[in-house]
Amino acid sequence: MTEPLRVVVADDQVLVRTGFRMILTAAGIEVVAEAATGAEAVDAVRRTRPDVVLMDIRMPELDGLEATRRILAGDPGELRVIILTTFDLDHYVYAALSAGASGFLLKDVTPEHLVSAVRMVRSGDALLAPAITRRLVERFAHGDPGADSLHRDLAALTARELEVLRLLGQGLSNAELARRLHLSEATVKTHVARILGKLGIRDRAQAVVVAYETGLISVGADRSV
Repeated sequence: MTEPLRVVVADDQVLVRTGFRMILTAAGIEVVAEAATGAEAVDAVRRTRPDVVLMDIRMPELDGLEATRRILAGDPGELRVIILTTFDLDHYVYAALSAGASGFLLKDVTPEHLVSAVRMVRSGDALLAPAITRRLVERFAHGDPGADSLHRDLAALTARELEVLRLLGQGLSNAELARRLHLSEATVKTHVARILGKLGIRDRAQAVVVAYETGLISVGADRSV
């Protein structure tokens, strides 16, 4: 029998934590801890070793950005962090993606989308709504001193890997990449894994940031798919 997903919910509003707990529990996802501050979130993750953390970006004592950095700087294993925010173009969200968060959700997310998001990032996908993410990265790439530098030397990538990274930056899924490049999804997954390994980044969310910060995708360029 497959073990249930284990989640930590970190938010300074008790109603948000309670609501998310009820939604996740009803879907068979176990909430192993709640946290009202960033410091509590870091402690809860170390104690419970969850699969996913739902992390409010703005909390007292220690904000969600710094909490995310501390959690992912340790030995996170397969742990994934989803940032919670009330504003999709929050520069703290961009900084959190740079630090290794796997995506972000608005707090008014529907129950179905919340459950789907938790399951999606646990499977290794990044939680990126392409249109919102592009606007977010375009606004803050090159200009956010709070973001961790993700400038990477792309010389290690093959021509095909550069092409895949460029399309990742446009928000394409593995299935869309496979159709565009006339490859199997298994081959696409191999390319993506090699890109992440060569660039030393955690997941597709950071790959999007790298694609912009290295100039592989130009801000304002036509990215019609």
